[in-house]
Amino acid sequence: MPRNNFEEFVRNVSPEPIRYIQRHNRAAHPRGGRTEKRRLPIVKICILASSSAGNSAFIATDKTRVLVDAGLSRREIAKRLAGIGEDIRRLDAILITHEHSDHTTGVAAIVKASNRSIPVYLTHGTARFIEWGECSPAVESFQAGCSFSIGDFDVASFTLPHDAEDPVGYTLTAQGIKVSIATDFGYVPDSIRVHLRGTDLLLLESNHDLEMLRVGPYPWSVKQRVMSRRGHLSNEVAAGFIENDLDTGVSTLVLGHISEHNNHPELVRSAGLKALNGRALFTKLVVAEPGVQSEVFCY
Repeated sequence: MPRNNFEEFVRNVSPEPIRYIQRHNRAAHPRGGRTEKRRLPIVKICILASSSAGNSAFIATDKTRVLVDAGLSRREIAKRLAGIGEDIRRLDAILITHEHSDHTTGVAAIVKASNRSIPVYLTHGTARFIEWGECSPAVESFQAGCSFSIGDFDVASFTLPHDAEDPVGYTLTAQGIKVSIATDFGYVPDSIRVHLRGTDLLLLESNHDLEMLRVGPYPWSVKQRVMSRRGHLSNEVAAGFIENDLDTGVSTLVLGHISEHNNHPELVRSAGLKALNGRALFTKLVVAEPGVQSEVFCY
């Protein structure tokens, strides 16, 4: 390509894909006959579980380790953390999105078994519905929409339209790397779109296939709840968000909270890929299958 045409090409390309290529590929390419030493990751993320049966995500820097939701037993969370070389006893904080059991089952046991006080962050409304039993947690309650810091992370919360008392999603940012958790909501208001801007890794709900839900085993009242504006995102709605509103800087999109009765991972994958097709993004699509923890994502 002639130099003047190449310079025009560079000027017209969005800077986001270029930054993505530089961030992810710079360390892998040789310079001057030598392989450049790969830097240590700033942030690592593992989706320990994401489905109607249980939800938990691990997000960490080398100094700060955070769990978002604890919807599995303490033993199972400890086992999955150990599988990626992490110790549940080294957690610095737990963030809770809302009080439903598939997000809170293990939180009391984790706090009780810890040899130090692990702060638990949750909204004022959610805090009233958590059963702590005999443990005395260091509860850090806040108003939905508030921002705060946990070690290396700047955390922002945002309200979700879901049939819980006071549900929120979270963004966690460390040294310019932003991770967003947005599951358990029935539609996508503009406020959520704003909070998800600038995200590097996004965990987004793709809960059910509408036809499978309609003909599935749930009572009609439950089906209505799931399909409502305070229920869960369908594959169709999630795909619409991806096609029209997904930030061009998202390098990894994880579709999760998949219903085990009303969806299938391949339906989720197909809808997600179709939505991404034609947008010319450098976005990696990952489907968080029920019962299976994800790979470790490093930035």
